[in-house]
Amino acid sequence: MSLAKTLSKRIDADLIVAIKARDKLTTTVLRGVKSDLKNAQIAKGTRGEDIKDEDVITILSSAAKKRRESIEAFTSGGRDDLVAQEKSELKIIESYLPEQMSEDEIRVVIKRAIEEHGIDSPAKIGLLMKEIMPKFKGKADGKLVNKIAREALV
Repeated sequence: MSLAKTLSKRIDADLIVAIKARDKLTTTVLRGVKSDLKNAQIAKGTRGEDIKDEDVITILSSAAKKRRESIEAFTSGGRDDLVAQEKSELKIIESYLPEQMSEDEIRVVIKRAIEEHGIDSPAKIGLLMKEIMPKFKGKADGKLVNKIAREALV
């Protein structure tokens, strides 16, 4: 059984539990995720088929990224009530994502890619990012990876 199939079924099961427990926050977040998954299926024309692993992780990563950006915006706007709400939603979404890589693990992967591909200047950041981002899909925030990659090329 694939990760996404298991993950998709886990989301379905957790949604039912949240509805029965009258957990409004979890219910809202999981319904949003299920809606995003359904929209992705429709966009790809794969309505009746199972969702692929990378599709579920991509959608969850996108939802997590939106929450992180909202947290930044609300923090700078002084809206602590909304920051708390977004952090709660982010925690729920992250519980379905693979474990996030540490900065040290990210540095090791980036260093190896720089050596393998002979990338020697900051001007080649695009080439480096193209090579490494698939390795971090769902496992690390793209902004953090970009920041560490730029530091490694200086």
